[in-house]
Amino acid sequence: MPKKFHMGWFMNFIPPEWDSEWASPDVKNWANGRFYVDMAQSMERACFDLIMIEDTVMVADAYGGTMEGALKHSAFAPKQDPIPLAVLLAANTAKMGVVATMSTSFYPPYLLARACSTVDSIAEGRFGWNIVSSAEDRAAQNFGLEGLPEHDERYNVAEEYFDVVNKLWDSWDADAVVMDRDANTFADYRKVRTIDFEGKYFKSRGPLNTVPSPQHRPAFLQAGASPRGRAFAAGAADAIIAVGTGIAGMKEYRDDIRARAEAAGRNPDDIKLLFVVSPTIAATEAEARAEVERLHHHPSYIEKSLVNISSNTEIDFKQFDLDEPLPEDLTTNGERGSLEYFMRGDGSPGPKTLRELVLHRAKRGLELVGTAEQVAKKMGEAMEEVGGDGFLISKPGWDLSRNYINAICDGLMPALQRQGLTRTEYTKSTLRETLREF
Repeated sequence: MPKKFHMGWFMNFIPPEWDSEWASPDVKNWANGRFYVDMAQSMERACFDLIMIEDTVMVADAYGGTMEGALKHSAFAPKQDPIPLAVLLAANTAKMGVVATMSTSFYPPYLLARACSTVDSIAEGRFGWNIVSSAEDRAAQNFGLEGLPEHDERYNVAEEYFDVVNKLWDSWDADAVVMDRDANTFADYRKVRTIDFEGKYFKSRGPLNTVPSPQHRPAFLQAGASPRGRAFAAGAADAIIAVGTGIAGMKEYRDDIRARAEAAGRNPDDIKLLFVVSPTIAATEAEARAEVERLHHHPSYIEKSLVNISSNTEIDFKQFDLDEPLPEDLTTNGERGSLEYFMRGDGSPGPKTLRELVLHRAKRGLELVGTAEQVAKKMGEAMEEVGGDGFLISKPGWDLSRNYINAICDGLMPALQRQGLTRTEYTKSTLRETLREF
């Protein structure tokens, strides 16, 4: 039997597809979250491990120096807060994990630790925290800051932050709640303690005033791509959101993370590498390839792609000619991994034009275009070569439609299950246990 791998979905609390023939009839009411409840329930029927809600906290203006591109294409804005949606999704599912993004740059540690503990209790142990330090000065300015610290320094902050919140979660022993009616005692005060933390960046007395949640602390996801980010992820994460440039890049990334984890004293098998992919599924391979061509030739596709990469890196890509190679010395204090991946293209020798880089980015490191059976087979072959551990779906073109959700949940997932590649049932009660099941 082939080795099973994990499946998740990388999504955003943003408007679903609204400007095509596949637009949902209730698209005007997307902000009530019901579209995403339907999505999560479809995913749970298909036995996905988790749904991951990405987040940023700004209206971007890097592309062309104005907010026009972001608002015109609903790229980065509007974007609703992921925590209330995570609670809604958890309340309307029973077994699938729900992960929300929260930034170490903007949440006070006590507030985040308390919120995570509360949501994990509501989700009955199925909640996860996607740990980000944020990468945009425009986001920092919404919180009264001039800008963000330097890239590697943000990880120094994040590491101390991670230490604080873990100490807060540990401020209650797992058996602190006794509910002893004879002694009229709800919680044993000897099993709840202050943490009296004082570090370089943070100070907290503690303890939390929430009871321990089923996981005691949420499952941890992270997306470290730079060397500093990889080091942090290898030490903290239960699962890592990863993008590789083809099989070789995916394998190199996984091998590097596992080596770093072992050096940090962790069991490498406790960290799952989940590679972001964008499958296109149709009844025939020809129809699937035609769908990709339609997407790439959509009048908004190139510009919307550039608005997104500009926002992630805070580099204005509007200033460059689409049909000329980019300067090789581009640098950023934003998402360095995103810039490196974008600039690398398909890895073939010779300079690539900006247009070529955009079109390659759409493949998300692994071209998955064809029938459900063809794509499932290719995903299985990729995992066998890479060594594991799974994938995160992200729709080509970003904006979701029920048509695409159905193609994945009712087409691709059954094909993966028929080939023995993914789970057909949930056997564990918490998200962390589900991730470590295989």
